[in-house]
Amino acid sequence: MPFPTKRDHIVDELRRRILSGDLERGARMPQDELARVFSASITPVREALRQLEAEGLVVAQAHRGVRVAGVDLEQVTATYVVRRLSETYAMRRATLRLSRRDLARAGQILADGASAGDASAGDDPAAARERNREFHFLFYQRCGMPSLTDRIAAMWQAFPWDLMLHSPQRSEASHQEHLEILSELERGDPDRVASATERHIQNGFAAILLQLAGREGPDPFDPEVD
Repeated sequence: MPFPTKRDHIVDELRRRILSGDLERGARMPQDELARVFSASITPVREALRQLEAEGLVVAQAHRGVRVAGVDLEQVTATYVVRRLSETYAMRRATLRLSRRDLARAGQILADGASAGDASAGDDPAAARERNREFHFLFYQRCGMPSLTDRIAAMWQAFPWDLMLHSPQRSEASHQEHLEILSELERGDPDRVASATERHIQNGFAAILLQLAGREGPDPFDPEVD
């Protein structure tokens, strides 16, 4: 596996800052300032911004520079639908392949998050996001289809987690949903695990919809909804 480059480091750090809310939507990202922050030349900064633009996290405009991208509701909706299909399928497969050690590790992640304040939107949203990712990908990596896990990871990279991380209500609800998923995994029923995962993803999207559109539902996963 190749060592990460300066460009890789800048991409990872800027992505983390955007998705944690440290860099607000619409914020300017001057290349010379970023070069100073990362003690880098302009070249890896420019390459990093191109990668983030390809992911939809930043936008470059002629004569206006680069800014953190706003959130496109249509794009987020499409990602939500694909996430709901692919992640529930991955969880069905993972249910049949998990070890007791995996389940114990998942329980420890949730316990660590609760003690760190994740369930009430603690002071470190970025750390809460990383624990959320660790919990879910512990299972996705056990689904037996590495390419599917990679596809899910790519969708997660551009999903607007920052719109949920600062909500104590959503953080508490998400923690309870994680506990429900883990409980169903311990039962070993793939259908019940998939249902719990679906509800979790659906509720997360509903929280984002409320933030972006100021309204609840209808759920676009319903094939009758336009």
